[in-house]
Amino acid sequence: MLLSLHIRNYALIEKLDLEPHRAFNVITGETGAGKSIMLGALGLLLGGRVDKKVLLNENEKCVVEAHFDISAYNLQNIFAENDLDYEATTSVRREISSAGKSRAFINDTPVNLETLSQITSQLIDIHSQHDNLLLSAESYQRNIVDVFAENLPLFLEYQTLFQEYLQKNKFYKNLLAEKNQSQQELDYHKFLLDELQKASLQEDEQDELETEFGILENAEEIKSKLAESLYKLQESENSVLSSLKSIYRDFEKMSEFSAVYEELAERLENTLTELKDIAREVEKLFERTEYNPERLAWVQKRLDEIERLQKKHRVKSVRELLQIQQDLETKVQRVLNFDEILEKAEKEMQIALQKATEKAQLLSEKRKSVVATLENELQKLLSELGMPNARLQIQISSTELHSAGLDKVVFLFSANKGIVPQEIKNVASGGEFSRLMLAIKYILAGKTAMPTLIFDEIDTGISGEIALKMALMMKEMAKNHQIITITHLHQIAAKAEKHYFVFKEDTEARTISRIKELSYEERLQEIAQMISGIKNSTSALQSAKELLESK
Repeated sequence: MLLSLHIRNYALIEKLDLEPHRAFNVITGETGAGKSIMLGALGLLLGGRVDKKVLLNENEKCVVEAHFDISAYNLQNIFAENDLDYEATTSVRREISSAGKSRAFINDTPVNLETLSQITSQLIDIHSQHDNLLLSAESYQRNIVDVFAENLPLFLEYQTLFQEYLQKNKFYKNLLAEKNQSQQELDYHKFLLDELQKASLQEDEQDELETEFGILENAEEIKSKLAESLYKLQESENSVLSSLKSIYRDFEKMSEFSAVYEELAERLENTLTELKDIAREVEKLFERTEYNPERLAWVQKRLDEIERLQKKHRVKSVRELLQIQQDLETKVQRVLNFDEILEKAEKEMQIALQKATEKAQLLSEKRKSVVATLENELQKLLSELGMPNARLQIQISSTELHSAGLDKVVFLFSANKGIVPQEIKNVASGGEFSRLMLAIKYILAGKTAMPTLIFDEIDTGISGEIALKMALMMKEMAKNHQIITITHLHQIAAKAEKHYFVFKEDTEARTISRIKELSYEERLQEIAQMISGIKNSTSALQSAKELLESK
């Protein structure tokens, strides 16, 4: 239930505050005064698109905020699904900055428009004249049948299964395309794989070969340097080792005089040991280093082969070549096993199709089971609304499986005796559309848990006794739902618990829209003027008084 609505700086509205009655509310006013503008602002709370042009004052932000009592409705799950705190009194706010940027909040938590719409669509249902056009759409007609049949849980289950089928079907078709493409590429992939496998690549091989190549290519120079080093280390008359031994012996003798000499003697001894190890390593390297033209040629050839493969596959390392080899092995093996993979995918797709079809058939059965009852209830209401000869037929025909099941739902309508029912869009007038839509809303109101229903001039083309019947229907709906309706009919205006009047006011800067709740005396004057079209008509005032007293 809408507890309050606050609008700031929207279109012609400078400031609007509304606290509607929990049952039946009406809004009246002259054409162009701004009644529907208020609904446009409410549309922002439903996730409607914004435009900077809606700002009354372009230098200030627009704010639309509403508070709802949702304690009587089981909405905790939808809040939990969107990671929002549930509060029995929930606030919803939409802001539009002077730059045209939009922000939305639920209980002061920022949300995106999808979440905003998902929550508020459970709180408000706005019927505008545009919905008369929606009534011609097959999807809208099908939804009417589903709501009447209370099919929503079943419909959601079906949509889940249908999406699973679509995914399986897409996967299977992609596999077929992949198989055809892979078959064409199989020979080439096998050639590439065979080439890499024959190369018998090792991950660190290239670095090791490049090191070996550098040594082999410079073997004579390296051997000469090693020989010279050995000579200087231990073979010459004044070799490094010989000189160091002499120094060590001198400090060893002096160590008895001071701990400093003793420490230096120990360090010299350690250095001498390390140099002896180095000399032995140099000697081994000298013995191993030989110029080997055959080995050099083989290493060169091997490196050339690796580099050729790297250029061919546009990579820079053996590791990447090995990864390509692994990928090729997977691709080739996949093609060789494709029939088995396809068979499994097709089986999974068929199972998903069967599950979706079975659920769609159940959905179809439930739709067909309520058609006669829905037709009868609508025709009864249409008769009460002044269309005793109206005929409404709901046709459900079978189709291929689609997003809403196996059915095509079409509403056929005839307002007059002897006229064959045709599609609504081809035969219904504005007034007939309005009465049919109200009858539908009236019937479906008992099937939904929608807290607030808003009607924007649903009474188009209606007058007299039919208007009174329409008013009584809204009054009846208001027993279980909060009703807010914009109307030009005095019969409807007189039945409401609260009556709001929208009017224009000229200020120094601009024309703005205002709204006020009418007192009893003000209601008398407004309803009397709606009856007669003139102010202070005695007979109209008397009629208005009778209407208000009989509400």
